[in-house]
Amino acid sequence: MEPANYTRVTEFVLTGLSQTREVQLVLFVIFLSFYLFILPGNILIICTIRLDPHLTSPMYFLLANLAFLDIWYSSITAPKMLIDFFVERKRISFGGCIAQLFFLHFVGASEMFLLTVMAFDRYAAICRPLHYATIMNRRLCSILVVLSWLGGFIHSIIQVALIVRLPFCGPNELDSYFCDITQVIRIACANTFPEELVMVFSSGLISVVCFIALLMSYAFLLAMLKKHSGSDESTSRAMSTCYSHITIVVFMFGPSIYIYARPFDSFSLDKVVSVFHTVIFPLLNPIIYTLRNKEVKTAMRKLVNRYILCKEK
Repeated sequence: MEPANYTRVTEFVLTGLSQTREVQLVLFVIFLSFYLFILPGNILIICTIRLDPHLTSPMYFLLANLAFLDIWYSSITAPKMLIDFFVERKRISFGGCIAQLFFLHFVGASEMFLLTVMAFDRYAAICRPLHYATIMNRRLCSILVVLSWLGGFIHSIIQVALIVRLPFCGPNELDSYFCDITQVIRIACANTFPEELVMVFSSGLISVVCFIALLMSYAFLLAMLKKHSGSDESTSRAMSTCYSHITIVVFMFGPSIYIYARPFDSFSLDKVVSVFHTVIFPLLNPIIYTLRNKEVKTAMRKLVNRYILCKEK
């Protein structure tokens, strides 16, 4: 198609989650509650780890970084989605769409790589306990976190580079409440099979490989713990931490594999899975870690009593 034969799309129209006013109001209340819980929950985790002198191990340093990514990740789509519940025609500019797409994949991929780093941390703690402090020193932890962010940035740049070069000339309606490659690529005025193949490889295959590798790693660690387990508290605590990490891995990679590890066709479950992936999932991290980690729960109680309840008195 010649460039002169089409007008470049300057904005996209989002269909949202529902067209019914009553349903939109109900969804607004539900998702606003989720979002208002995500922010304090993750901020409390970060503040607790930063202020409590007993939470200095590499595991908690990585957990604080994960909580920060959860805050960022949930803020990419949730605020605009909440605003759009009260807007008749839900629009997003082409540049805004690309920015949302970029940060979604940047933060999401960084979080996946960080979960891999956390699995390595558990391996070092369980299989090399005497050398754990030497292996997972603060310098190495910082380098691994930076590499996770760098990997997410490179991954996201690839997605954006493939999208911005495509022509958009006709329909500009996206059947979603946010911009993502799976919706944007469907309305391009060109044969997108090569781009789609690269995106499935870069997003879907990476998700599948990391997911399988992480599950195998945690299965190995749990087998090691059960083989050498006694009734001591440290073993129980290590197993509880592994189960928490496995839960997070399943919730993070499951929806990602469903969305990206297949052809970008539309299915009835797409919006439900997307909501779970972008809004519900970040809520689960603080709940899972605080309910299964005694040290974090104890430190949070002390923090609340010291800085909140004491001030009220």
